Amino acid sequence: MAFPERFSNLPEYAFPRLRGLLDHHQPGGDQIVMTIGEPRHPMPDFVADVLNASIGGFARYPANNGNDALLASISGWLKRRYRVDVAADRLMALNGTREGLFNAAIALSPETKNGKKPVILTPNPFYQVYAIGALVAGAEPHFSPATAATGQLPDYRALPADLLDRVTVAYVCSPANPQGAVASAEYWADLLDLAEKHDFRIFADECYAEIYRDTPPSGVLEVAARVGADPERVLSFHSLSKRSNLPGLRSGFVAGGVQSIRAIRQLRAYAGAPLPEPLQAVASAVWNDEAHVEASRALYRRKYAVADEVFSGLNAFAPPEAGFFLWLPVADGEAAALKLWRETGVRVLPGAYLSRDVNGENPGAGYIRVALVAPEDETRRGLTLLRDCLYA
Repeated sequence: MAFPERFSNLPEYAFPRLRGLLDHHQPGGDQIVMTIGEPRHPMPDFVADVLNASIGGFARYPANNGNDALLASISGWLKRRYRVDVAADRLMALNGTREGLFNAAIALSPETKNGKKPVILTPNPFYQVYAIGALVAGAEPHFSPATAATGQLPDYRALPADLLDRVTVAYVCSPANPQGAVASAEYWADLLDLAEKHDFRIFADECYAEIYRDTPPSGVLEVAARVGADPERVLSFHSLSKRSNLPGLRSGFVAGGVQSIRAIRQLRAYAGAPLPEPLQAVASAVWNDEAHVEASRALYRRKYAVADEVFSGLNAFAPPEAGFFLWLPVADGEAAALKLWRETGVRVLPGAYLSRDVNGENPGAGYIRVALVAPEDETRRGLTLLRDCLYA
């Protein structure tokens, strides 16, 4: 029996690969998991009440694009957060933003561009769904280094013009996973100019936008509105997983131009999985509330302070601007993760598992990713063990 070749060269996904590296070794202490970006702060305390009041909605098929109340809540949040007006016909609720980041490539990347195979740009390292979206859309994924030399964000302007002329989509994650770098308003404006010049869309993965130290990160929608960019040029993806500590809710949204959203809605109508109505009710209530977001952000700020304290004086440590990951340099990410596990019981992710080899180099190979999602005391204990094991 034949299998499709388009996925034949995929590396094993990061977390099964990590289990293969670590699980046949005994941990060197009580296990502290700092691998997966699963928030462990309290979810909003009103979720259960809203869900209970809406429970009858499980007896009905849900609204495909998001019901009126949810879309109004999302639109209101965008207005408060980014000072942009985004009507309901420019929005679609998502069953988790991974669905949207994947399906948008299928819905919006054409089969050819200028008579050639299209290219979809992704930073390297990156959230792995970007590359899969490119492959399924029939495009060539191009991995652009996002390293210290590029400010931890991809420098797409440095790419050759003939390649850019084949680009249909450019993914950008800001705040970046795993590095925590933030795209400035100037970065977005420059990328919008490049996209206009070479006629491609920007897919802005902004799922970590509400986790930051001091200054709220600029958003692509507000910059696009400020510079007068074509609304069809930009799609912005957001999630309640990180903002509201609700990864199991599987709720997010995509915002874009009317035509782009219409195309994504059409694909969802045939092949998508809309969010159940009770969960849409919860999501609507959560987008309307900021108190729980501010409380959660305060906890992350305390953990930023813990990380700054634990790694004080360590030249290799670069404090993240936003998000909840540390991107720590080591000689070899796999060797460091294995040593840390065997000697301390702290579990982290090798950076190479989030990157691809390009011309024999993997920009994540000399890093580990450390998630600051555990309670403060556990985070301090884990980071201290990590420092003493790998940097003493």
